[in-house]
Amino acid sequence: MSEERGRLATYWERQQERWDELERKRALRLPSWRTKKRRRTLSVFVMAGDLVLITGAALFHTAPAVAFFVCWFGGSIVAGGAHYLLRILTGKMSNGFSMRLDEREREWRHRATFISYQVLVALMLVAVFYGLIVSGTEDGGARGAMMGCALLVTGTTLSGVILGWSLPDDDPEDFEEVNPA
Repeated sequence: MSEERGRLATYWERQQERWDELERKRALRLPSWRTKKRRRTLSVFVMAGDLVLITGAALFHTAPAVAFFVCWFGGSIVAGGAHYLLRILTGKMSNGFSMRLDEREREWRHRATFISYQVLVALMLVAVFYGLIVSGTEDGGARGAMMGCALLVTGTTLSGVILGWSLPDDDPEDFEEVNPA
């Protein structure tokens, strides 16, 4: 039993070291973008992409297929790309383990995840009511599922958006080793 626990502990430590190394590499990416203005711009792009995605879900089976595909895939590309960049810029706060964060980072992250969780619950209630409203229509189940999917994606991107919007500018001295003077 203790040998198995030792193997699992060793594996877990190796995984954490690997994730820390990936985070160190990711933390050096896009140093000129690490401003509040850039993060807020990306937050707006994520929300705009999410709204286009929700619009696409509302158009599912009610509008021409081309309109749905443009909205669905366009919103996915805009929101997904901006969210990816936003996760790089918010760093380990948005995707790291809580035990690897300092007190300040942990406080920011817990605040953002609590708010996003509350909004996600409200969005899932909206999805349920939308599903009930369209249930009697043709393809009502598929329309409800598409809206539920769009609202779920929106809810899961909110913590990154909140962090991107509210975090202060990074300290430029953190990047001097990348850009020596």
